[in-house]
Amino acid sequence: MSLAHAKPVDDDPSLFEPLFELIANDVIDKGHSIRPYALPENLTSLLLQHITELPKENFKRAGIGRAKEHTINDFIRTDEICWITGNSHAGNAWIKWAVALQNYLNKRLFLGLFSFESHFSHYAKGDFYKKHKDAFRGEDNRVLSLVVYLNPNWSADDGGELVIYPAYSSSSIIVEHSKITVTPNFGTIVVFLSEEFPHEVLPALRDRYAIAGWFRLNTSIANNIDPPR
Repeated sequence: MSLAHAKPVDDDPSLFEPLFELIANDVIDKGHSIRPYALPENLTSLLLQHITELPKENFKRAGIGRAKEHTINDFIRTDEICWITGNSHAGNAWIKWAVALQNYLNKRLFLGLFSFESHFSHYAKGDFYKKHKDAFRGEDNRVLSLVVYLNPNWSADDGGELVIYPAYSSSSIIVEHSKITVTPNFGTIVVFLSEEFPHEVLPALRDRYAIAGWFRLNTSIANNIDPPR
């Protein structure tokens, strides 16, 4: 696949609605959606080209916690991230696609999603992110997590799988054997309820690229909106 000749990204959000409907139905039925190779190939190629051309200094060690509680913890995670803005063609195209998904899910599921934040992630050989949740009840405003993978020709021997653990049942029991393992293949989309599903990233055995994002509620207080990161 030649990334240098990636096709232009179509701006018509109606073209994505069949995919968005599948994602919405999955969220209704299971609380999560896994759609292999589903992100439009031209957009995936554009994003891969962009992330691999970013200067190394644009990536920073990922931490845990927010604001004053943000810390670097090598026991929990070792990846690097670069926050996505609309200042590049690739970043702008990605944000437009994500906002189109946000608008569709708001219309279809009445989620009240207010904003979206996302970053590129790079896992070098040996990098991992141990089991965690993206949000905790009453402590955050992340509602829906979105992950997209940018790795062509990824094999089972390359590691780096996303493992999603079942949500707690009404009896607060997790059935471990029903965990879901997702190979980070090119264009695969994963969406899940941020408060419901613990997950982890297993150690990668070669460079692994992805986008992680979160749709958020408006938790403004006295007209001051909770900062996105």
